[in-house]
Amino acid sequence: MQTADLIWMDGEFLPWEDAKVHVLSHAFHYGTSVFEGVRAYETDAGPAVFRHHDHLERLECSAKLYYMDMPFSREQLRAATHELIARNGLRSCYIRPIVFRGYGPMGLDPEDNPVHVAIACWEWGAYLGDDAKRDGVRAKVSSWRRISPQSLIPHAKAGGQYLNSVLAKIESKRSGYQEAILLDDKGHVCEGTGENIFIVKDGVLATPGQTASILDGITRKAIITIAEDLGHTVEERDIARAELTLADEVFLVGTAAELTPVREIDDIEIGTPGPITRQVQQVFEDTLRGRVERYSEWLDVVPVPSKA
Repeated sequence: MQTADLIWMDGEFLPWEDAKVHVLSHAFHYGTSVFEGVRAYETDAGPAVFRHHDHLERLECSAKLYYMDMPFSREQLRAATHELIARNGLRSCYIRPIVFRGYGPMGLDPEDNPVHVAIACWEWGAYLGDDAKRDGVRAKVSSWRRISPQSLIPHAKAGGQYLNSVLAKIESKRSGYQEAILLDDKGHVCEGTGENIFIVKDGVLATPGQTASILDGITRKAIITIAEDLGHTVEERDIARAELTLADEVFLVGTAAELTPVREIDDIEIGTPGPITRQVQQVFEDTLRGRVERYSEWLDVVPVPSKA
């Protein structure tokens, strides 16, 4: 990965190579961390963080669901992120804030372990690649099911829960695909390993609802708004597995992947990215770079000029 100069940890700006945790940290052994994936984009007004407030709110909610009291306020984390971007001289970047249980008593009871917060940012292109955003990806339905809300908390973006996605990702990669699509515990379409999913059939968009064990994606919400503002109908509902390969268009959305079309599922051709996918993708890309006044409130401009 491409590194930056500094990482923010518990109120201090540390050199990248000095941002370390103890090997006996609770999160390292038991997955007791929550995190966010956020992006800042270069705009005419300077670097701007996309839906920053929403990401920080979800981070706080995830921590609450796992009984972690945040030692910093949202506004403190927002200011730290702004300064980190500026000090690293970045015009656009991926941002990873993480809240985690640190070194303390060993065992499953985490409540006597301290809670730490760190923020890193670095230059990172599209998660699945720019060619994937252009041409689409090949995906397979994973044999692994998405975590059930009866066992864990799909609404929380928690570190340990991502072992579920890791298994699905490895399976798809070793089978020759670029991405996996997970079903929920009832057999309905859920999401990708790190993305929400949309299908288009007869001009109508559909995406799994929050009862399908999805992570309540912030990019997902933005895409719903954009599609509806463009005059399209968007349904949040259960989606059967067969609807994936019978769809006219399929695409994945997320902070890392942005909007990535799916051209093939389980060796069945969906086709090249369709007109609705392209239309929504274009407005989304313009929004991220500050070219759509209608959605300017989604951009949190970094007020301190970067070194660049």
